[in-house]
Amino acid sequence: MNISKKDLQNKFSIFLIFRMNWSQLKDHLQKEYDRFLELQNLLSSSEILENSEKFKELSREYYRLENNIEKIKEYLKKLKSYEEVLEILKDENSDKNLIELAIIEKQELENFLKENELEIESLFLEPDPNNGKNIIIEIRAGTGGEEAALFVSDLFKMYSKFCDKMNFILEILSMTETGLGGYKEIIFSVKGERAYELLHLEAGAHRVQRIPITESNGRIHTSAVTVAVIPEAEENDFEIEEKDLRIDVFRSSGAGGQHVNKTESAVRITHIPTGIVVTCQDERSQHKNKAKALKILRSRLKQIQEEQHHKEMSNLKKNQVKTGDRSEKIRTYNYPQGRVTDHRINFSVYNLDEFMNGEILPMLEELLKYEKLKKLEEFQKKQIMKV
Repeated sequence: MNISKKDLQNKFSIFLIFRMNWSQLKDHLQKEYDRFLELQNLLSSSEILENSEKFKELSREYYRLENNIEKIKEYLKKLKSYEEVLEILKDENSDKNLIELAIIEKQELENFLKENELEIESLFLEPDPNNGKNIIIEIRAGTGGEEAALFVSDLFKMYSKFCDKMNFILEILSMTETGLGGYKEIIFSVKGERAYELLHLEAGAHRVQRIPITESNGRIHTSAVTVAVIPEAEENDFEIEEKDLRIDVFRSSGAGGQHVNKTESAVRITHIPTGIVVTCQDERSQHKNKAKALKILRSRLKQIQEEQHHKEMSNLKKNQVKTGDRSEKIRTYNYPQGRVTDHRINFSVYNLDEFMNGEILPMLEELLKYEKLKKLEEFQKKQIMKV
């Protein structure tokens, strides 16, 4: 390279700015690593071993760090190497050949640090307490009449195919069918280790633009459906008092089936204190319908309890879905253009057919990345306020 040592040093002096940010990150990572080593010693001490509650608390912290410790060690090593390279570039006595090698190494290290920065910083975020939980998804027709009901069915099929690809277990809990094969509403559970993590951001109003099968003039209509995603509550998460329930049984009604209107298998449960009503009629057994209805009710009540804990004034599900009006959209499915756009992240894909066949993971990953960035912004603001 035909360039002077001084020019090289001036050219790369701007990268010292990065050093301050990455130096702070290094301090955080070093504290995490030191804490991991400290926990190793604490968990083997007789004092902690004799205190079951403290042992449980420290074990949870240890396993959280253990899952990330190799990433932390690798990033710390790269940060140290990066600092050494910058020192070489700063030093006026550095050999020209050494500077040229340092430039190449600096670029490689910087690429690694930038590419992995988001993932590393995410390690400092408080884990979502609902991660790892199963979920209940409720899809309801909003504006658009029968076309909205048909799109409820399309979305349900989309999520079903996605669950198959991810080896999640999907179970229909309740549904209300319409005459043309759509659903006024459908409620189903999804079981899987990453079910909540991947699907919780699906909550909101989904808008569809297409020519309905009921449209004889070929005009494009806009309809909307609402999606709510609720972490499934376990029995020990939320206890329901029998005295707070009114349980009614009645004959099932629907599109057909030998059991329809012959036995009182359908169950309606009203939670008297809150007025929440849940109805299930899809099983032949009254006992099974009651169990499904209680599962939905328990999750809704647990959700309200968590909202109150965080001092939120309105029901989270209402925040998620609002009114189902076309203007309150998080995502648009435009059939004439073959396009799906998520308006929260301004991200579009032009493979609508594949998307509706369950190929939604790329979109979900972009949403998770956006969510991490927002959480990191809040985390960084808090760190600045502490300084």
